[in-house]
Amino acid sequence: MRQLKTAIKRGGLSNPKVIALLQQHLDEMASLSPAESVHALDLVSLQHPDISFWTAWIGDSLAGCAALKKLDLHTAELKSMRTSYEHRRTGVASQLLTHLMEEAKKNNFKTLYLETGSMPAFSAATNMYKKFGFITCAPFADYIEDPNSIFMALKL
Repeated sequence: MRQLKTAIKRGGLSNPKVIALLQQHLDEMASLSPAESVHALDLVSLQHPDISFWTAWIGDSLAGCAALKKLDLHTAELKSMRTSYEHRRTGVASQLLTHLMEEAKKNNFKTLYLETGSMPAFSAATNMYKKFGFITCAPFADYIEDPNSIFMALKL
């Protein structure tokens, strides 16, 4: 499938399409992982001042979303990375990740972290992160070892 150019916009947490996509994300994470291993953020959590949120659009169609959570002056965490079902495998996630990496660099972050699931359903995401240079690492921030999680880091 060919990659479509997305328009990436900051914010959007009040848009009903975004709210629905985030709920879909939470529902799917809850169906794939035990409750104690679900680290997806809800709508209220995404509004924290240390979190920046972006949406990706193809025309009027919401293609995906992603967020950066500031951990400290030099580190941030990738959160709420989600591509809508209709836009999967079209390059939306790669475009969002590229955008977030650029934003992280603009904010002088030196390391970008993420947590994702270890189950087969997460393999496409894990493979994409590896293609961008992320490597597995120990748990960071408030995370603990969890057989249902993979922790990754990228030096910027």
